Amino acid sequence: MKQRAAPPQDAGTSDAIAGPHEMHALLHRPLPAAPAAWSGSAIGVVVQALADDVFIVEPQAGGERWRCMRAASCLLQPGVGDTVLVAGPQRDHVYLIAVVTQADPAHAQLVVNGDLTLRTRQGGIAIEAGTRLALRSPELALQAQKAQVEIADMDYRGAEVRVTTLVARFVGRTLETVLDRLSVLARSTFRMTEEVEQVRAGQIDMQARETLRLHAKNTLVTSKAIVKVDAEQIHMG
Repeated sequence: MKQRAAPPQDAGTSDAIAGPHEMHALLHRPLPAAPAAWSGSAIGVVVQALADDVFIVEPQAGGERWRCMRAASCLLQPGVGDTVLVAGPQRDHVYLIAVVTQADPAHAQLVVNGDLTLRTRQGGIAIEAGTRLALRSPELALQAQKAQVEIADMDYRGAEVRVTTLVARFVGRTLETVLDRLSVLARSTFRMTEEVEQVRAGQIDMQARETLRLHAKNTLVTSKAIVKVDAEQIHMG
C-alpha cells in the first residue's frame, strides 16, 4: 500500500512558525520599562538664559530639557551653569523656583520685575558689605524721623545742593571754602572770633542804614593816598 506523500511546505511558512523554545522566550521576555512618574520637582542645570526670565534647563537625571520661567519667589537671578530646582504640576509645565548652587558664587543679583519693598513689622533692617556698598538710581528718596550718619572720609560731587531746615548747627575744627561767589541774606547775624580775623579784598564797601560803630582798644586807620572823613558833624575826642 502506497503512502500519500505529505504536501510540500513553503520555506517561508516553516520559518514563521516558532518552536516551543522560541515561544517560551517570547512569553518570558521582560516588558519595556515604563517612564518614571513625575514627582513634581527635579534638579537641573541652566544651559541657556532667554528673554523675559525664560531659561533652558538640562535635567541631571537625563531626558528632555525644560523651557521654564523663573518663579516670582526665586529672587536670585539664575545664571548659566547654576544648579536649579524646577517644579510644576506636569513635567512639561514647570517653573524655576530656586537656585541651589551658583556656578559663580562671587556674583549674585536679586532681580524683580516691579517695585520691591523690604518691610519688617517689629525689628530693623541692616545692610552690611565687606568691601563696598553702591547705590545707583535715577532718583533717591529718604524719609525718617531721625538719622545718624558716621563717615570717616566723604567726597561729594554734584551739580546743585538745596537745603531747607529750621535749625542748622556745624561743629568742627577746620572749615575751608573755595567759591567764585558767596551771597548771604539774613535778618540778623552774629560772629565772634577769639583771636585774629583777617580780611583781604580788592575793595570793601560797608554801608549801614543807621549806625556804623568801630570800637577797639587801639584803632589804626592808614592809607597810602587819601583819607576822607565827610559828615555834617565831626566830633573828635
